[in-house]
Amino acid sequence: MMRNEDAFTGLEAAIVLIAFIVVAAVFSYVVLGAGFFTTQKSQEVVHTGVAQASSNMEVSGPVVIQASSSEVDTITFYLQLAAGGSPIDMQKVTYVVSTKDDLETFTYADISADMKWYKDGKDVTTTANNLLEKFEFVKVTITPDVVSITANDKFIVEIRPDQGAAYPLERNAPPSLEDGKYYEVY
Repeated sequence: MMRNEDAFTGLEAAIVLIAFIVVAAVFSYVVLGAGFFTTQKSQEVVHTGVAQASSNMEVSGPVVIQASSSEVDTITFYLQLAAGGSPIDMQKVTYVVSTKDDLETFTYADISADMKWYKDGKDVTTTANNLLEKFEFVKVTITPDVVSITANDKFIVEIRPDQGAAYPLERNAPPSLEDGKYYEVY
């Protein structure tokens, strides 16, 4: 009988241990990196969804119409940022006026001449950047040409920013309209 005196040396054990540690470290780095990437992407999706679903602006004050003979001549309202809303480029906002019979779309170019800007309660006539920002109001006046709104008609003004949800204003014209008179509509 022969005795075998081969042994596992401490140096060999250290090499095997270090190899296991390196493989485990690389594996954990890959797993954690994938987890962080997934978390970041899901967070971006949530923030984008909230930005798209929420409206960043709101109407401040009454909606006022002016009558011209037996039809609505102008629709006027004030817009401001909603609480916590980010600035909105008013050049990219569109307005759609509709009744049960007609529909008409207005862009910034169509109504910019009648817009009035207010900051901190003071008339500033216009802003250099056309951004609706915190503490600012913009007075929007729309003059429908195609859409005919007469007494007792229900009409909708849909305010569509370039990002975020559309803001519909559904109102009813008063039972009678007199030439040149202004009416608050609800």
